[in-house]
Amino acid sequence: MNNDSGPEMSVIITALENYQSIETTIQYLLEQTVRDRIELVIVTQSAERLYFNESLLNEFWGYQVVSVGQIRSIGRANAEGIRQAHGELVALTEDHCFPEPGWAAALIEAHSDSWAAVGPVIRNANPDTMVSWCDFLIGYCFWMEPIAAAQMSFLPGHNSSYKRSVLTEEYGDQLDNMMESETVMHFDLCRKGYRLYIEPAACSEHVNFSLLSSWLPVQYFAGRSFAGNRIHNWSVLKRLLYGIASPLIPIVRLLRINRELRRPGRPRYLLVRLLPLLVLGLLFDGLGQMIGYLMGLGNATDKLSQFEFNRIKHITKNDRRSLFMPKSKKA
Repeated sequence: MNNDSGPEMSVIITALENYQSIETTIQYLLEQTVRDRIELVIVTQSAERLYFNESLLNEFWGYQVVSVGQIRSIGRANAEGIRQAHGELVALTEDHCFPEPGWAAALIEAHSDSWAAVGPVIRNANPDTMVSWCDFLIGYCFWMEPIAAAQMSFLPGHNSSYKRSVLTEEYGDQLDNMMESETVMHFDLCRKGYRLYIEPAACSEHVNFSLLSSWLPVQYFAGRSFAGNRIHNWSVLKRLLYGIASPLIPIVRLLRINRELRRPGRPRYLLVRLLPLLVLGLLFDGLGQMIGYLMGLGNATDKLSQFEFNRIKHITKNDRRSLFMPKSKKA
């Protein structure tokens, strides 16, 4: 459904192996109320290996497949998708994130203001396990329902939208690195005077890790990735001070989660139920941050990439059946 006016938004998603891995998310994108104004950008290792019916995507403004060779990180994949996108607005999504029908329209409307980035509300798509709730609270408690529209200092990573010109002009060749830990980039954008915004009318359901064997390593490598990307241009003394203070990180983060859960309308009862497991996850994250501040990024990016894609491998069997079954079979 291509036209000369161009898309209003380009939605970027990475398929590590084949189309089947992103099929569920694509189904949700096809239900967007403004799908004819969306360009779908599929980033993959090899276009020839996707194996999909092109007619399935005819309802979008258009689509393109961006081949980047071996994908070793979600940051590099998203950065290349941003560079190749035709829309001035770019929105990121994942093979385990399912936007509600009004998601794209709400993000586009919010961007009519001067916000550099606009994020959606995030909902737990698989709330039946304690691990999933802990993963959700550590990663997304700041943007859970209910939440009012507001200026924010950082937004949901891998699931927010941006004015593409801001990213390409500010970061250029460094965009790959900046997209590795979007929270670090958000802090940097705020320091540069840009404004970030949460839009409650845009909502996306996020599938969280529900297997403990996957979740704990992710907490460690995510912590190390955040710290390792944050210390760019830091002095040795500053890195040392942050490393020494790292044992306080689990306490600080737990207090923040408690504060978010105690906001009106949120499930504050979860904290008592989840506390032991939540503390364990925060300890792994804190350890990762300590190592990241003291020793740098290391192989955290490569390790994280083993978990970022094909979330179906890292959730329980019940979650797989309920979340990734084709909609025709669910009905």
